[in-house]
Amino acid sequence: MPELPEVETVRRGLAPVMEGGVIARAEVNRPDLRWPFPPDMAARLTGRRILRLGRRSKYLLADLDSGETLIVHLGMSGRMQVSGVALGLFQREHAAPEKHDHVVFHMEGGGRVTFNDPRRFGAMDLWPTDRIEDHWLIAKLGPEPFSNTFDETYLAERLRSRRTPVKTALLDQGIVAGLGNIYVCETLFRAGISPKRQAANLSRERAGRLVPIIRDVLSEAIEAGGSSLRDHRQADGNLGYFQHGFRVYDRAGQPCVTPGCGGSVSRIVQSGRSSFYCPQCQR
Repeated sequence: MPELPEVETVRRGLAPVMEGGVIARAEVNRPDLRWPFPPDMAARLTGRRILRLGRRSKYLLADLDSGETLIVHLGMSGRMQVSGVALGLFQREHAAPEKHDHVVFHMEGGGRVTFNDPRRFGAMDLWPTDRIEDHWLIAKLGPEPFSNTFDETYLAERLRSRRTPVKTALLDQGIVAGLGNIYVCETLFRAGISPKRQAANLSRERAGRLVPIIRDVLSEAIEAGGSSLRDHRQADGNLGYFQHGFRVYDRAGQPCVTPGCGGSVSRIVQSGRSSFYCPQCQR
């Protein structure tokens, strides 16, 4: 499942083509993805100018001049690929239509943005822009990791009340939006905190120190174009490469990268998800 860095990478890749542009024609090739599309979605998108292309947690938000916002969730395998216009030094020509090209945005000027999703776990919806925070996918989200409201005091207070492992608490989208399994594992390793430690038992100082580490990990991942483990591609079709810098994630049995540690990375399952950590370094 794409996490914040992957979605932000896609947003940045789409912005030069979509932000400020007009959707000359929206092509919707099936009635649903994970859930049914909103009624008359193609007609409601066709001819609309995209005023702003934003992101909230793991959702892309395209504010339209109609007063509606298109909400896009990539799901497990969704990709939004640009063709017909130059991105940087290269231009990707229009490919032949594929079986899983479920939604296609034909932009004025000849650009095309294709949403391809083989597993169909993605989703799209249209919602009034001035009430976007009331949408059921958005309403219960916590603050963005880079926002001013996500600070050391806030996180320490939220973790102090949680009688769950800190790994589980950080995956709670109501505490902080956009974090997923990969980046929580990497954050806890850098912080020297075991994923098994109870959130409520962290000192205020250790809990607060997580905030800059979370931001550092996410910033590095965005700069690297996200992590391409299975399906993630940037808008120009290229892979992300943050996975080449993983320190613990997906490295079970390999030596810990901390100089002088001598331990190895372990894998445990928490709430149905794999946690990777170094028992020697993380307490």
